Amino acid sequence: MPAALVLGLTSTTGAGVFLGLAPAASVAGRWLLPAVVVAALAALCSAFSTADQSRALPAAEGGYGYIRHQLGPWPARLGASAYLLGRAGVAAALAGMAAAYAFPENRTLVALLVLVCAGVLAATGVRWSGAVLLLVGLVVFAVLALVVVTCFGVAPPPAPAAPPVDEGFTSFMAVAAIMFVAFSGFERITAPLRGDPVHSVRTLRVAIPLLIALTLGVTLAVAAAARHQLGSARLALSPAPLRDALLAADGGWLVPLVQFGAVVAALAVLVPVLGGLRRTLGGLASNGDLPVRLAPTAGRAPALDLVGGAAVAVVVLFVPPATALAIGACGTLFYYAFTNASARLLLHEDRTWPMRTACVGLGLSVLLAMSAPIVALLTTAVTTLVGAALLGLGGWIGARSRVKQVPPREGRTSDSRDGDFLKQE
Repeated sequence: MPAALVLGLTSTTGAGVFLGLAPAASVAGRWLLPAVVVAALAALCSAFSTADQSRALPAAEGGYGYIRHQLGPWPARLGASAYLLGRAGVAAALAGMAAAYAFPENRTLVALLVLVCAGVLAATGVRWSGAVLLLVGLVVFAVLALVVVTCFGVAPPPAPAAPPVDEGFTSFMAVAAIMFVAFSGFERITAPLRGDPVHSVRTLRVAIPLLIALTLGVTLAVAAAARHQLGSARLALSPAPLRDALLAADGGWLVPLVQFGAVVAALAVLVPVLGGLRRTLGGLASNGDLPVRLAPTAGRAPALDLVGGAAVAVVVLFVPPATALAIGACGTLFYYAFTNASARLLLHEDRTWPMRTACVGLGLSVLLAMSAPIVALLTTAVTTLVGAALLGLGGWIGARSRVKQVPPREGRTSDSRDGDFLKQE
């Protein structure tokens, strides 16, 4: 179980903690902390669903494969489109986050360099050992602990008056939607990528709730510390909240550590995010929704790696990190709505957790996604529908080409079949 926790924690503590606090506070800063709890509940139910489906369908291509098996090709195409958009948005936000902390003067260039480094690691199939993962986790959590202690150890400066914002139920759920990203790395242990360890049911029964609980505790502590030091108004405007919180607390000497921690956290989360993109694209190719020649061979898929990396690079170039994070969160939530819906159809013997958790996960995923900021919601809706239509068109074209390539049976032509039919008549 310790290995599962280390793997999960290094995949969750990234964009949500280092970057998500600012866009969440800009929506409704007062509801930041309680909204994180709702996001954790949605993540917990979704983790249960993906773990059950991964055990029941071990050969499936991740969530796309689960949805296709349980619900059919069109829901799978919708779910895959939402997933690809969500992962592209999160990956762009992670790269932008690393650049905003480490080299704010050259954000776009540095973000692209970080993306290239993570893409090379993901494409070459580099697997970090347990010791390296443990070191990464210790570095990130040590940095976060320093931030929390420093921010609470120094009295905050006078906060400027916050502009009036709508802090009703919709805003509360929008904050929870954005902060869902802080927990979305749980698939690293519930639906492992090729080469990742597969954990037993006994391990996951304890590891999943503990992973979500630890991530929730870390996120709440860091969010409370940053909000205490900056206030909701300054937190909402900060491109690098933890760095600015340290500067406000006279902890400028710790800023290099935070910059290093942000880059390490971004790379640790980016590699599995890009791996998930490749797995879903590979599943689409294997099922004919994308050209079959793009399907992975012996675990390698250089064309898919380039496609996924190029899509993320486009988001980095044209979408600000905070907007990319909101779009990534909305797309990911729509994907988990389909995943939870397919988990509801699992047989009783395939379940480790009751069906009610999938129902709750489905309801929360839809509710949070529909409450996301309007730009993120519209972008996700349009992209998901257009993407599913294109995938459906690709599947139709691929099916027709495969039919044309099938040679006719020897001695049996359309004319002979017609003749046989007439003779029978």
